[in-house]
Amino acid sequence: MSRTVYVNGDYLPEEEAKVSIFDRAFLMADGVYEVTSVLGGKIIDFPGHIARLERSLGELDMQKPEAFDDLLEIHRELVRLNEIDEGMIYLQVSRGSAGDRDFAFPDPEKVKPTLVLFTQNKPGLADSPVAKTGLKVISIDDIRWGRRDIKTVQLLYPSMGKMMAKKAGCDDAWMVEDGVVTEGTSNNAYIVKGNTIITRELSTHILHGITRAAVLRFAKEAQMQVEERPFTIEEAQGADEAFITSASTFVLPVVEIDGTAVGTGTPGAVAARLREIYLEESRKAGV
Repeated sequence: MSRTVYVNGDYLPEEEAKVSIFDRAFLMADGVYEVTSVLGGKIIDFPGHIARLERSLGELDMQKPEAFDDLLEIHRELVRLNEIDEGMIYLQVSRGSAGDRDFAFPDPEKVKPTLVLFTQNKPGLADSPVAKTGLKVISIDDIRWGRRDIKTVQLLYPSMGKMMAKKAGCDDAWMVEDGVVTEGTSNNAYIVKGNTIITRELSTHILHGITRAAVLRFAKEAQMQVEERPFTIEEAQGADEAFITSASTFVLPVVEIDGTAVGTGTPGAVAARLREIYLEESRKAGV
């Protein structure tokens, strides 16, 4: 059955949804996005995602779409129309279409942003078998632009990283810059030493993950130690555990890095506990 999607104020069958070929997201990757998960028909971490969206728009001097204050209602309506119990909602805002191609930004008084949302139905999202087996990752050079804290649609290199990992028989790639790990291709990266969780501090080098913020808060509430600092691939390979977080995967263990087993080579207790806590608390707080 066709999905219902949202384009600039209209709910449409996906086959009828259209965006101009001159839209700047298409021509210039001049757009930002957010992905929120749905569990039990409820939207997870919505306030954090909308706050980050607002920040991304501000950092790029991009106007808010006219429907910005109605985004929760739009999310809920898409969940209802598409009967989503577990899945994801993708939201994208671009600077819009001036009707031609130009490097200069269009006049925001004349060209309004493009707002698009669609759902992805993912039954069993919270029961991913990978949580029981763990991920294998490779390391790759991080050659992205310097403002990774802005969640833009410039995702070519992360996509290439996913394919590099796939070619190597692995699940994902951790990116390395100046000898230390920045993040995964679509997730934040962590290692565990004893009772201490180690992850990069917030800066322009990494995305300010919404799931990251929630997981670190839950970890501290559970009396786990958190240390925000860079770490190397070699340190990660020698850690007791490793894991990733993202809005679409929640918490997933990493069991191998560049062919070297992490810890026992099986999912660890810290990652398992954090996933359990995150899912439990997120279901309670979903809107």
